[in-house]
Amino acid sequence: MKKIVLQISGMTCSACSQGLEKYLNKQKGIQESSVNLILSIATIHYENISRKTIEHYIEEAGFKSEGEFQSIKHTENTKKKKRNLIGMGILLVLFYFIMMGSMVGLPKFPYINMDYPKLYVSFSFLVSLLFIIYGYEILKSGIKNIVHKMPNMDSLVFLSVFFSFIYSVYGMGQIFFGNSFYVHHLYFESICMVIYFIKLGRYLEGISKDKTKDAIRALVEVTPKFAIKKEGKIEKQISIDEVKTGDILIARIGEKIAVDGIITKGKTYVDESFLTGESKPVVKTKGNKVIAGSINYEEVVEYKAVKIGKSSTISEIVSLVVEATNSKTKTGRIADKLSSYFVPFVFLFAILACGIELMIGHAFQEVFLHFITIFVVACPCALGLAVPLVVVVENSKCARLGLFLRNSEVLEKAKNIDTIVFDKTGTLTYGKLKIHKCYNYLSIKETDLLNLVANIERFSTHPIHNAFEVTKKLNVTHFKNYEGMGISGKILHNTYFIGNEKLLDKLKIKEKHIEDYKKLLQEGCSILYVVENEHVIGLIGVKDIVREDMKEVVKSFYKEGKDVVMLTGDHEITAQIVAEEIGIKKVVASCLPKDKASFIDTLVHEGHKVIMVGDGLNDAPALVKSTIGISINDGTDVAHDASEVILMNNNSKIILDFIYISKEAVRVMYENLTWAFIYNLIMLPIAIGLLEPFGIKMNPSFASIAMVLSSLTVTLNALRLNKKERKKK
Repeated sequence: MKKIVLQISGMTCSACSQGLEKYLNKQKGIQESSVNLILSIATIHYENISRKTIEHYIEEAGFKSEGEFQSIKHTENTKKKKRNLIGMGILLVLFYFIMMGSMVGLPKFPYINMDYPKLYVSFSFLVSLLFIIYGYEILKSGIKNIVHKMPNMDSLVFLSVFFSFIYSVYGMGQIFFGNSFYVHHLYFESICMVIYFIKLGRYLEGISKDKTKDAIRALVEVTPKFAIKKEGKIEKQISIDEVKTGDILIARIGEKIAVDGIITKGKTYVDESFLTGESKPVVKTKGNKVIAGSINYEEVVEYKAVKIGKSSTISEIVSLVVEATNSKTKTGRIADKLSSYFVPFVFLFAILACGIELMIGHAFQEVFLHFITIFVVACPCALGLAVPLVVVVENSKCARLGLFLRNSEVLEKAKNIDTIVFDKTGTLTYGKLKIHKCYNYLSIKETDLLNLVANIERFSTHPIHNAFEVTKKLNVTHFKNYEGMGISGKILHNTYFIGNEKLLDKLKIKEKHIEDYKKLLQEGCSILYVVENEHVIGLIGVKDIVREDMKEVVKSFYKEGKDVVMLTGDHEITAQIVAEEIGIKKVVASCLPKDKASFIDTLVHEGHKVIMVGDGLNDAPALVKSTIGISINDGTDVAHDASEVILMNNNSKIILDFIYISKEAVRVMYENLTWAFIYNLIMLPIAIGLLEPFGIKMNPSFASIAMVLSSLTVTLNALRLNKKERKKK
């Protein structure tokens, strides 16, 4: 199955995005689609069809594909758009002064007033035409979506403007034929007001939406547009698109790294805070990886281009963030379903309510006013924006912290977490293991024994292989991995096994070096047995360094009422030494990967909400079983982790911020949805005139203002989350 993310234009409200998503999911060859109103994108999974066919489907649905997603675009709030808005606003105020000034005691405008009905109505007609032209794209969208049987907010606006205009033109005709009664029953000013406030609302909404996308856009724009390429002794500037894998590039002091690469010459410090949230510069020397967008602080370095274009770390992360933002929360799916039914409901409500009014003898002009007011006031935008805006804001906040979510559902799940489970090596510790002590039971040199082990370990993916360095390359064959126990390989005619006591049990080899083993345990070492054929030839104790902030992190979890557990494949004694140093009270040691998964499974079945924090490789089964799996990551292979959340800066303190973000996100989602429902529950009865006996009335002009305020209320409430921070206990 293939996947494509397309930029979509023409979507104005949740009914648009829902309609397009529904339409695409019905088409042959499309397996699944998800449409994001805020980012204006569609993520489509498909097979046996072309991109051209998909874009044709989008066009059939009444929208337009702007091509494959490249970057998050600003809403087109151009200077011209702003000038037009100001100009039309001045015209609207002038129009209202002319039309309605005399009603509030203001002087009449010469010749253009109700004493000269033909001039008065002609002027009103011309001004309303100007506003119809100004709002042409809204009206066009409304017609188009009615034709495609996907009515949206624009459809409601179109119907209110259409009926108001037709009735007012009819009234204008009557006035020209001498029937002055209609001079008091024209709706030209309502047409102008509705269109203007819809345009104003869209403009302000566009600014607000742009603010929600700032952090994601910052990631997209972090890489430079040019790179310095070295060819022999010649250095030349090339565009980022010209860089090829294997090119040697140069980063001068203060410049950004252009693409993901490996340092080939020089030593420097780089700032990776844009990605990790960690302000402390990181030292980089020959052989170290560098990430596109990081800033070179100290010395000129040369590096080889390794990952370019879509395979780069930044591209992978942007893809992750966009996909997470495009995925639906459970609350979002409920809101989408409700909003998809809302516009048809408004049509039905308007027809039934106004039909009843006519049947019980209400005047046509009064019923007609109610009819168009319902269309204007019943705005599904607040309902459609309620959840997606929160998701974008909170995903952006997580990205700034160095947390990258694979889907939006974790935003809802994290609020209920009560247990944090940590893997030890590479999570609670730095994973930079060093040889502490070696017991050599052969007559060969210790360096030769360690080199033998290093040659076999270089094929291993476990972090422990980093403790060994090959001094002389040996030919290793028949490499084999024993999950949770160790590895083996053949050198010349001998088979070597390297692993823990479980591997010894599997091989049915009796442990003879108990005293040496105990000494290494007491010193807090992880222990490797080295076996040649069927004989133990060495014991190697390796030690790791506990992350400097872990004691404080664990203390914070306990203060917040969370249980903390350490899971490890190490021996009980070694595990307890590390746990005591950090302050963790519960330890489960000597675990195989399947044991870790089983432990997590038990916790979940007991009703606990569990975060598992691991390295994303050996801990994959446990990460999948947990409520939320969080992978500690070095910022390079983000696309291959088994977790739902990637912790780019390896700072576990952020997990508490994540739980707080989740609580705030869910709270604001429900606030927004509650407001959207309350707004419509209040406004629809007012629009139909049920509260007129109490002196509460509404016309299309005020309805348009109420509609804009409703959408802005939801938007501004979501944007408040940008300033909300967790209070540290």
